[in-house]
Parts: sequence; structure tokens; C-alpha cells
Amino acid sequence: MVNTQLFKTAAGVLLPKAKARNEAGALAYALSPRHQLAQLAATGCLNRTFYAAAQTQFQTVHELAQKVDASFVAKTAIYARQSGHMKDMPAFLAATLAVRDVGLLGQVFGRVVDNGKMLRNFVQIVRSGAVGRKSLGTRPKKLVQAWLLNASEKQLLNAAVGNTPSLADVVKMVHPKPAEAWRAAWFAWLIGKSFVEADLPPITQSFERFKRGMALGVSSMDVPEVPFQMLTTLDLNTAQWAQIARTGSWQMVRQNLNTFARHGVFEVQGMAEVVAAKLRDPQAVAKAGVMPYQLMSAFTATGDGVPAVVRDALQDAMEAAISNAPVFDGRVVVCPDVSGSMSSAVTGHRGSATSAVRCIDVAALVAASVLRKNPSARVLPFEQAVVKHSLNARDSVMTNAKALASIGGGGTNCSAPLALLNKERAEVDVVILVSDNESWVDAQRHGATQTMREWEVLKQRNPQARLVCIDIQPYATTQAAERADILNVGGFSDAVFDTVSAFMEGQADVEHWVGEIEKVSLDAQ
Repeated sequence: MVNTQLFKTAAGVLLPKAKARNEAGALAYALSPRHQLAQLAATGCLNRTFYAAAQTQFQTVHELAQKVDASFVAKTAIYARQSGHMKDMPAFLAATLAVRDVGLLGQVFGRVVDNGKMLRNFVQIVRSGAVGRKSLGTRPKKLVQAWLLNASEKQLLNAAVGNTPSLADVVKMVHPKPAEAWRAAWFAWLIGKSFVEADLPPITQSFERFKRGMALGVSSMDVPEVPFQMLTTLDLNTAQWAQIARTGSWQMVRQNLNTFARHGVFEVQGMAEVVAAKLRDPQAVAKAGVMPYQLMSAFTATGDGVPAVVRDALQDAMEAAISNAPVFDGRVVVCPDVSGSMSSAVTGHRGSATSAVRCIDVAALVAASVLRKNPSARVLPFEQAVVKHSLNARDSVMTNAKALASIGGGGTNCSAPLALLNKERAEVDVVILVSDNESWVDAQRHGATQTMREWEVLKQRNPQARLVCIDIQPYATTQAAERADILNVGGFSDAVFDTVSAFMEGQADVEHWVGEIEKVSLDAQ
């Protein structure tokens, strides 16, 4: 007779074995090298997170960028910049191509280095020696020169704000040879060489006149349309600050609401309504490429001096920003991780520049966005266990996100919501898990993770169900192995919703998210 103790039926015995360890030291599934690179590119900012140091992230990305094929590196750089709205990682991936494949760099440069900040990031990374060289080299130098020689005056002025390196440093490095008199004069003005003011382009000329007028005490001059950081050392009056708010870019206005309040902008008749109208404009929101969490940050940071109409406009902007959150057929369960590790800044620790937005805020925001589009969805926040709560689907995304984000604390147990659904014998069609995937409370000694075990039990009851794991931290493991009914996707921009929608509609490739990145065309656009 067979030994029933040795050969007894065990739950999960046929599931894939978890052979990796997550950052918390528990069993996990390692993502493929391409998936790891995509995950780091969409969530990593090369800053210290709860579990990983910035240097560790850098080394991991560098190794992966050498391991996968160069075309995938190029596509990931484009995706991370254009869809993920990231800055550091796309510039870093482009910089690795400066060493590995300058031909590919030429194909992607304009789509990754799409403004002056990205240009300075790229130059700094290459010149640092981090990617294996300290000089730009012939082809990268020509690409930088081409950007400088084709940028508009406004683009150049925006690029001139910031250091390490400054735009003046970049110009001195690459020595662009402008054909236009205005550009030659502008470069001379930028780097402190002699120039003829009459040759300067119009905005820069008006800036020079404005500075002279302010020095002479003339306070009635119109403010030139230069980046407002170039004006902050001048003694501007309330009317001039109001002009800055009226003419400024959407992102600049969103970032400086408290500054405008301190300078009395909202005390000027009609200005609160002007700013509110700008902020809630759906087309402006889409054009700005704002991440939903940035709106949450602005809303949370607004002081008492910012009027209610402006705060309400930020909530309207949020509704526009999450407009592509998917509507699902069937029974939806969304599970935001509210454990202790989710209290870290979403973009990592950056000293005094550390974002006030935490991972838990982003997880709560994703959950609230799904609830907004799927009012019958069930929300199960979890840490060591599922946390009881009460949300109203009719409340704004911002209100529900703040309510979820206020929970916080405890260890991470990614299988907890699945275990509860199994205990209830619940019928579900889609489960969305939003976490850093650093589950350890439910750690197994060997075999499959507890998340996979619970999912397999749920699948036996709901064979058509699908699991979406949205990871918002730059780690390289997951609690749910990639397969046809499981999507692992990383990031905290609204582009994640597009990938989730494609997955739910059966349009995603076998590798799901990686397949979406592979669809990026390298042809010039």
C-alpha cells in the first residue's frame, strides 16, 4: 500500500516553485531580465527606497541594460519617458546606449531627451562615468548640439533653469555653432560672454529690459515670459505675480499655488477663478502629462491661503487625469497595500527634495480611481490582514484616496485579501493588488508563495478570474508568477491603466506588460 503520508495530496503542489527572495527575505518569483528592467524603469528614480539603496538600483539597472538586447533598452527608455513620465531612468537608459549602440541612441534621443531638463540629465549621467565613459563622444555630442541648435527660445530658457550641469556648462562642453544671429547672441548671453542686446531673441530682450526697469524702481512693467525661477530674486509686486499665474504653464501653476497665495495673487479680483479654470481644463491636464499622484500632492500641500475654488479645481483635474481608468465587466476587487513599508516616499528618499507622496498614497489613489469607474467594486486594504473600512463610491477620488491612505502600518501579507475571499467563497472576476510586493508575514519555507496558493484556490471556484499585480516600487520580484491569467505591471502613472485594460480585453501578449513595451516603434517620429 502506498505511503499516504509521503504522497498525500497537497494544495499548490503543481504550482511553480518560488526560488527567489524578495527584499524582505521571503520567498518570491524572480521576474525575467526584461521585465525587471521595465519594472525599474517605470518605478525607479535612482533614490533610496524602504528596502533598496540608490546604488543598488543603479547597479541592477546597469547590469540589466547590458544583459537584454539593446533594442529593448531603447524601447523601455521611450516607454518610461513618454508613457511613464519618468526622468532619471529614461535618461540613464539612453546614456547606456551611448556606450553600447550609438545608432540606437540616435533613433531614440529626441523621444527621450524631449526638454532641457532631460538634456542636462543625459549629459550629467554620461559625463559622470557611470555608464562606462566620461566624455560624450562624437555621436552623443552631435545629438546634444542638434538639440541646442533646434530648440526654440522658450525651450532654451526653460533649460537654463537648474544646475549639475547648468545649460551654460553643456554649451561650453559641446560648442554648438549656430547659424542664426539670435542663437549666437543667446549662447553668448547664457555663458557670460559679450553680446549685442539687439541680436537677442524677443523674450530674452524683454527680460533684460525688465531687470533694468526693476533696478530703477519701475514697477509697472509687464513680466517677461521667462521661467518664473528667473524672476524670484526680483522684487515683484502683486500684479506681476498675478501675471505670472495667468500666463504660466499648467505644471508651474500647479506646483506654486502656495507661492501665489503668499504673494497675494488670490486677493486680486477674479484671479482665483482664472487659476481654477486653468487647473481643471481637461485638455491642459492631458497635455501636461501630469501623474495623478502629483495632483494629490498639490491638493494635500495647499495651505489655508489657497481658496476653495482652486482646491476644488485640483479635484476636477484629478477626475480628468484618471479618465482612462478601466471599467471592468463583472465583479471587481481592488486591494491596496497599507502596510508599514508603504509609508516610504514613492520616488525614494532625496534629502530635502523628498516627495511628500508615499507609496500608500499612490496605492490608495489607484484603488479610489478603480472604485470611481466601477462603483460596485469591493475595496480590501491589507497589511497583516484585511483592514475593515467604509468608502462611498460617490465621493471624489481625492476623498477616498485620503481615507485609504490614513490607515497605514503593520507587516505585509499579499495573500490576505485572497484568503478572505476564499474564506467567504466569494465570486470574483478580477482582483487588483496594488503593493510593493514585499510580502513576508505569509512567507513559506519552500514551494509556491502563499499568494499563488490562495489564487489557485480562488481560480478553482472562479476559473475565468484574472489577477493584476500593480507594483509601485523598483524591486525585481513578485508574489504571483507570470502566466496567462496574471499580469505583473509596474509604475505610478495612468499609463498602467492602459496596460491593465489591454490585459483584461485579451489584447496583451504572453508576457503582458513586456509585450506592450515591445510594441513601441523605434522608427523616427
